[in-house]
Amino acid sequence: MKSINLGLQIVPKSNHLDTYSLVDKAIEVIKASGIKYEVTPFETVMEGPEDELMAIAKKAQEAVLEAGADEVLVYYRMQIRKNGAVTMEEKTAKHKQA
Repeated sequence: MKSINLGLQIVPKSNHLDTYSLVDKAIEVIKASGIKYEVTPFETVMEGPEDELMAIAKKAQEAVLEAGADEVLVYYRMQIRKNGAVTMEEKTAKHKQA
């Protein structure tokens, strides 16, 4: 199955809980999935089959709600190539710091 890139930003809303700790719950789900990912200051980018990434994203948002968020804003960005895989490496390798 071909890989895509999916950028996921979950913005929790809570009157009582720390936002960063809620976001950490989403990242824990992504880490546990075993897929390739990269956490950035604004979103987490995942690489893998589209169906699998969408299922992981749904579990991540559910984890934030289960952790006590009153609501979540969820933003997806996807890059899908008609013929072939999309990788994070092809876009970022030349910019890696030594």
